[in-house]
Amino acid sequence: MKTEPRTRILIIYTGGTIGMIEDPATKALVPFNFDHLIDNVPKIKMLDFDIDHYQFEKPIDSSDMDPAHWNEIARVIEERYDDYDGFVVLHGTDTMAYTASALSFMLENLAKPVIITGSQLPIGEVRTDGEENLITALQIAAEKDPHGGAMVREVAILFENYLWRGNRSTKRSADDFNAFFSNNYPELAEVGLSISYNNDALWRRPVSGPLRVHYGMDPSVVTLDLFPGINEATVRHILGTPDVKGVVIRTYGAGNAPTAKWLTEAVSEAVARGVVVVNITQCSNGSVLPKRYEAGRALSETGVVCGHDLTCEAALTKLMSLFGRGLTSREVKKYMAYSLCGEMTCNLN
Repeated sequence: MKTEPRTRILIIYTGGTIGMIEDPATKALVPFNFDHLIDNVPKIKMLDFDIDHYQFEKPIDSSDMDPAHWNEIARVIEERYDDYDGFVVLHGTDTMAYTASALSFMLENLAKPVIITGSQLPIGEVRTDGEENLITALQIAAEKDPHGGAMVREVAILFENYLWRGNRSTKRSADDFNAFFSNNYPELAEVGLSISYNNDALWRRPVSGPLRVHYGMDPSVVTLDLFPGINEATVRHILGTPDVKGVVIRTYGAGNAPTAKWLTEAVSEAVARGVVVVNITQCSNGSVLPKRYEAGRALSETGVVCGHDLTCEAALTKLMSLFGRGLTSREVKKYMAYSLCGEMTCNLN
């Protein structure tokens, strides 16, 4: 009788609170190595599949995460893609949503789970959330659908009770175990006594070819947060940042901005120079609807791209990825206007 091959999962350990220990001299938490982490999770040995690991040469605090580290994660996945059924990335929480968003744009034609998790407390603590998050992430990465394919086929964040689409997520709390939330897209799964998958929310677009990794990430982007009293000099300074290619404007409500003539002129001039300007809302919930109010219409007529319900993390990393592919400003504007991998819901109003 032929037996099914054992499921194989690769853990990619980047650092973060989940693997930290207290420095006896400074009392500060510092990243430790993978062996320390596994020694504190003996239950891993009870899982009925094979687990290997890759560790950053020097585990980092996620505050130090940058595009070079995203490339390292993506390269490990690409090089070992055919050898494993799923991947679990252990990562600090502070920039987790940025990494999840970036990887979603970098990993084209992804058909296997890339589950990112971490913890609010070090895994060696008595009350740590790290053990449960790691075990659950491994189980999700190994889960098959009724047809034998991967249940999850996208980059996702697993934290405490929920699995979220990575490019829809944001960190909402510095001290709650349910630290992440997706305001404009439902959970992919809810974790309780069992793991209940939301089949309607899972990514199921047909894969058009083998995995293709876009390593180029151009960081020539900035954000511009509007606030009452913001002045022309500040706006022009940000829009005129040397070598900037993309600007994410975080506007009020449904995409509204002051109607002052100097603001629309400054934005129009930036767009004319080839800067891609994307309008997203400062609100946690909801979407940019540029035609709803005159204050939004005036801004949209400058040539700003409607970012719909993009998170700030997704907007920035999507710009970085598109420019990193060597696309022109016109091409980047085109791709920013619609969803590439489930990162936004496009509204027509």
